[in-house]
Amino acid sequence: MQYLAASIAAGIAAFAASYGNGKVISKALEGMARQPEATGNLRSTMFIGVGLIEAVPIMAIVVAFMLVLK
Repeated sequence: MQYLAASIAAGIAAFAASYGNGKVISKALEGMARQPEATGNLRSTMFIGVGLIEAVPIMAIVVAFMLVLK
């Protein structure tokens, strides 16, 4: 049962992160297309957002390993 819980947690976290990354990147590209002069600011903000979004599945994998290796 531990393996099933760990795999579901990791899978949901990976799906949510990929969805979040897609939304952030698409909105940043849309903003860059609308206002090319703000490209640098939007790009740096996008990278910060993507980095924070990617932290969630990494933490989920750590929790999954803790469940499995307990």
